[in-house]
Amino acid sequence: MMKKTPIDCKFIDDAINEMHIADFSRATIREVKAIAAKAEELSGVEFIKMEMGVPGLPPSSVGVKAEIEALQNGIASLYPDINGLPELKNEASKFVKAFIDVDINPEGCIPVTGSMQGTYASFMVCSQCDDIKDTILFIDPGFPVQKQQLVVMGKKYETFDVYKYRGEKLRDKLDSFLSKGNISAIIYSNPNNPSWVCLKEEELKIIGELATKYDVIVLEDLAYFAMDFRTDLSVPYQAPFQPSVAHYTNNYILLISGSKAFSYAGQRIGVSCISNSLYKRIYPGFIKRYGECSFGSVFVHRVLYALSSGTSHSAQYAMAAMLKAANEGKYNFLKEVSIYGDRARKLKRYFPTSWFPYCI
Repeated sequence: MMKKTPIDCKFIDDAINEMHIADFSRATIREVKAIAAKAEELSGVEFIKMEMGVPGLPPSSVGVKAEIEALQNGIASLYPDINGLPELKNEASKFVKAFIDVDINPEGCIPVTGSMQGTYASFMVCSQCDDIKDTILFIDPGFPVQKQQLVVMGKKYETFDVYKYRGEKLRDKLDSFLSKGNISAIIYSNPNNPSWVCLKEEELKIIGELATKYDVIVLEDLAYFAMDFRTDLSVPYQAPFQPSVAHYTNNYILLISGSKAFSYAGQRIGVSCISNSLYKRIYPGFIKRYGECSFGSVFVHRVLYALSSGTSHSAQYAMAAMLKAANEGKYNFLKEVSIYGDRARKLKRYFPTSWFPYCI
């Protein structure tokens, strides 16, 4: 006899069949959300949704005020500059210095339609640098939809779980992939999305050193920027700073999002910060495809232009205002989202004593 479940299995099965999902274990986050919504509608039973990072926090009032003002001033009628709003580029450059202690020129700080677009564009450009380097390497756990982006593009990827390769063990594992010569870029998130594992300085140094040795680009996803609440990283231009591979290699792109740190997910705004040397570099793959174009020019004037022709004008004003206030010490964005840390501590206490004994 089939075990009784809180939701009639038929509702779930019908939703899966209706969406033509052949293998539910390979469903995307959005597909899972759509199935849950359909089952919720049919059954009348509310689901607790854990598939998306929506903590229910109010958006930054600093950003909202700046965006409203920009809209009232008529900015919605104007196409945004594909290079990005100058004020945002300048404040992003300062933000990286204030909270990571790294120098990146405003030129290389490029507004994107959320870090999702920044990642997509980065994958495309990195995959075009060298025909031999046709594969992206994921240090997992990772954000599942980033792999889906590569599936959509028809690009290759490889992956390994960092859990068994912490500390110096990471070096040999990473070297075993990079030494094959087919890896164009490495991607990971720190703090990690979704597990909240944080890479240590020694591990970031290993990644940076090997990226330089094998001439590979590192994509550092900082969606949960400085949200390791075990350490106070909220004071601009003062140590401790957000740990970053940027201290150990020049081959990097920092993916900074407005969604989590500023609770500004709905407006799809982020900044991709390309190192000064990488921005200017010309790769053989670009010459064949575009002529003599630099990495930064391909990223902005070829790929981003083709994807969206710029980033929401008013949202750029919001992001610029939030970064400026944070840089000047007038806005402690981490204090506003500290509930993430509170919830994480509670979950860590609950998981080992309930249904998830092996999660921590």
